[in-house]
Amino acid sequence: MFNALIVEDEKPILDLMKYVIGQDPHYTIVGAYTNPLEALDQFSELQVDVAFLDVEMPRMNGLDLAQKINERSSQTKIVFTTAYKQYALDAFDVHAFHYILKPVTPMAIERVTKRLVDQFGHTKTGNQQQKMASIQCFGGFEVRNTEGSIVRWRTKKAEELFAYLLCHPGRNMSKWHLVDLLWGEMDEERATHNLHTTVYRLKKILKEQEVGMDISKTSEGYMLEPKDQSYDVWAFNQYHFSVAMDSFDVEQAEKLYHLYKGSLFDQKDYLWKTPLEEKYTKQYTMLVQKLIEHDLLRKDWQKAEQRVDTYLALYPLQEEMNQVLLEIYARNHQRRKIAKHYEKFATAYRLEVGVEPPEAMRKWVEDYLRENQ
Repeated sequence: MFNALIVEDEKPILDLMKYVIGQDPHYTIVGAYTNPLEALDQFSELQVDVAFLDVEMPRMNGLDLAQKINERSSQTKIVFTTAYKQYALDAFDVHAFHYILKPVTPMAIERVTKRLVDQFGHTKTGNQQQKMASIQCFGGFEVRNTEGSIVRWRTKKAEELFAYLLCHPGRNMSKWHLVDLLWGEMDEERATHNLHTTVYRLKKILKEQEVGMDISKTSEGYMLEPKDQSYDVWAFNQYHFSVAMDSFDVEQAEKLYHLYKGSLFDQKDYLWKTPLEEKYTKQYTMLVQKLIEHDLLRKDWQKAEQRVDTYLALYPLQEEMNQVLLEIYARNHQRRKIAKHYEKFATAYRLEVGVEPPEAMRKWVEDYLRENQ
């Protein structure tokens, strides 16, 4: 993975970039700032591999920021984002690695990723380590082979069966359960045949694409064996949340936090995923809340705010997390931000939910603004 820094002075564009870059499994976003001076102040602690910098910013423009970054780290690659082509030549004067015209799209990020992987992919993981396939279940569903190419499935049922097995690694899944899950409308003989054929095709694809896992036949059905292949859902399944919330491991929690890119198999209409989706969303929320508590104890207001922003980019109407953000603003006496954020939340809440925002939140905001005039 590449540690990515994003600096963009317009908050809506910053949120969009966090989402687009966060969807790419090659990146871990270690910092996202609207203030270039704050980004520069935190830079030495972030171990940045690639910095996505807006060119047109107040206080310090992206070209000047890039120069400062070059002075501190010759290894960090600079990618400029701008709406104006005329900055291209200036960008390359500060040794820019790449240049993106706004709006930033997933395709543009893929081009940057390809250049990074082509140039640094082997050195980032170490020459002695074997390249691994990558599997993303949160925020979508994507499997890439050891060469970074997307794995294509012969049928939608093959894709769905693999998705289901990924959510239950190392568990003996009854063939009758799988048949009922995916081919419940068919007669028993035909459905069983479809399951057998689909498993055969899956095993073949996993082997050909060197995904690093296998599906074994058991007395009752089938079992997915991850072997040495790790992925986001597997990592969440290995983490014992009930115990971990009492004896909190910040380092491990940070790893899980960065793995979560959105709802389970987002955009996929698998009927069986709803309870699992709710479970993982709840676990992610617990994780973020504990990390924010840790940040607040350290008085790292900026980190805590960044985490809430990342969460709300995925779940903008989550009431508790919106309240947390308001309270972070209050700790820093940011009266304007409180008023602006509440108005934005209230408008979206009325539009999406169809009722007024929670009374307790409205009263909290009114009381704070009145007392801090």
